[in-house]
Amino acid sequence: MKKLALLATALAMVSGSALAADLRVKAVKAPPPPAFDPWDIAFGAGITNDYIFRGITQSNHKPSVNAYFEPRFNVTKDFQLYVGLGAASISFPNRAAAEVDAYGGARLTVGQFAFDVGAWGYLYPGGTCQYGAANAFNGGTTDAGGVPLSNECLLNSLVNSNVLKKDVSFFEVYGKVNYTFNDNFSMGGNVYYTPSFLNSGAEGTYASIVGKAIAPSTWFGASGIGMYVSGEFGRQWLGTSDSFYGTALFPNGINYADYNTWNIGIGFTYKVFTLDFRYSDTNLSKGDCNAFTSDFSARGNINGTNLGTFVTPINPSGVGSNWCGAAGIVKLSADLTAMTNLK
Repeated sequence: MKKLALLATALAMVSGSALAADLRVKAVKAPPPPAFDPWDIAFGAGITNDYIFRGITQSNHKPSVNAYFEPRFNVTKDFQLYVGLGAASISFPNRAAAEVDAYGGARLTVGQFAFDVGAWGYLYPGGTCQYGAANAFNGGTTDAGGVPLSNECLLNSLVNSNVLKKDVSFFEVYGKVNYTFNDNFSMGGNVYYTPSFLNSGAEGTYASIVGKAIAPSTWFGASGIGMYVSGEFGRQWLGTSDSFYGTALFPNGINYADYNTWNIGIGFTYKVFTLDFRYSDTNLSKGDCNAFTSDFSARGNINGTNLGTFVTPINPSGVGSNWCGAAGIVKLSADLTAMTNLK
């Protein structure tokens, strides 16, 4: 009996200890969830063999480098405010060598839809007025509308008689929407508007549809490499310039040609790096391209074509530009966010 009593006492002690341990465990509160940090910063840089913007080279088909910095404030997990500053090397007819971008907006995610609205400023410091005094349409001391030209304009002229203002900075407002079907496929649309494209006086509206297909992660196993195919088809509508760009037939300004542009490419990702191979093109003629871009490299004889072939109502000089034609683009870029990559 004593043995049984001792055994019962031992069992009770063990059971009581276990129960007490259980009670202590249950009484400990779970650690609080990590505090929501609304701030984040995205930044990155890249290099490309040709800076193409809506089908038109901004770097005279030469290499270009770019970088950006974008602070973000996440109001909620689905609503974000952002501002950004970026820069890229360019080669413009007015000798501007850099594009500086200042932008800001808001992003909202609703289910599988992602919305983005904002404003974007394109600044081109360091430009000088270029006026084709050799053909100046009216003698070269005033623009085509009779406004006197500055001394700077009179001192600078492009050999192909093209003209470009000193300041071609402008801004656009934009709206974007993207729909994600699944982890591998998404489609979207974009609309941009400016009251004066490249400070030309001509309104500009750009609309496009975009699509992207991402390869299944199983294709590359545990290598960390990703792959995608993406493309865009867009149309740029343009209005009438001010008299600075006028011609003898259109002294108050020329009505720039609207045009279509498209691109398609394949890209590879690894950690923060992306290597993108892309084909880009437009349906602009060489003459209308020259009238729109004031290409300093435009000539009247391109690949054996004689002077005069590129004459259009808005391009009476007849010189033609290759800035709007087919182009192959290779770009290497790195994109990071502080909350993801710098923890």
